[in-house]
Amino acid sequence: MKWQNALKDYQLYLKIERGLSKNSIDNYALDVKKLIDYLETNNISVSPLNITPEAIQQFIYEIAKVVNERTQSRIISGLRSFFSFLVFEDYRESNPLELIESPKIGRKLPDTLSEFEIDNLINAIDLSTPEGERNRAILETLYGCGLRVSELTNLKLSDLFFDEGFIKVTGKGDKQRFVPILKTTQKYIHIYVKEIRTHIKIQPNFEDILFLNRRGKQLTRAMIFTIIKQLADKIGLKKSISPHTFRHSFATHLLQNNADLRSIQMMLGHESITTTEIYVHLDKGHLSKIVEKYHPRK
Repeated sequence: MKWQNALKDYQLYLKIERGLSKNSIDNYALDVKKLIDYLETNNISVSPLNITPEAIQQFIYEIAKVVNERTQSRIISGLRSFFSFLVFEDYRESNPLELIESPKIGRKLPDTLSEFEIDNLINAIDLSTPEGERNRAILETLYGCGLRVSELTNLKLSDLFFDEGFIKVTGKGDKQRFVPILKTTQKYIHIYVKEIRTHIKIQPNFEDILFLNRRGKQLTRAMIFTIIKQLADKIGLKKSISPHTFRHSFATHLLQNNADLRSIQMMLGHESITTTEIYVHLDKGHLSKIVEKYHPRK
């Protein structure tokens, strides 16, 4: 079996069997491609069926010279998944990464914005332009609903259930969930839809997409990043932020106001409560106050 054939089979497995998104599949494939490039560059003729743990260990040793520990750990995890697939399909008897350990890395806590910083970013939007009204609705939706950037760009008019107070969100692996939407967020989306979006010449296949660019097409992830970066520069914000920062802030602020983790997990679309628990580590002062207030031995 050739590497490219094995990789195509693996990508198909990730799409059909595991239901992963295109972005996730591309990331998994990229880890395997790094190994393939290394083998080709060093004229190492070996197939995915007979490559040894020693060969992979040497690859990891070399790549560790140019990437940080977090990236190294991700590559090892990606390769372990690839070879587990080959074992599952009976192409190999064992996974060559079974005994290869990932570097020990601390759990990186996400950056968050204060309510004051979020207000400043939104207030910095130039509402005299059509794009300004759209951008305000975008930021209010990111923060008000805790969406991933891909969930925001894929949001449709038909996903809005304002009478019921929810929006339908399509998350990772095309899994859908209903997320509550605040009246304030509804108001800004309504303004954008009624006063701005109706004047855009919408291109075919984008009629149902909520947030559009000036050419009437779906906004890209990169465009959302650019909008946020420009606003951060405008107000002199020193933090390195992204669309995901609004999602982290959404979860953190809910936790600080005594929302329970299970509810936050459902709204964020996390499969495991363990993923949501990272927000517990963000504000130890807040947690100390909770113990002092509610513990029977206070």
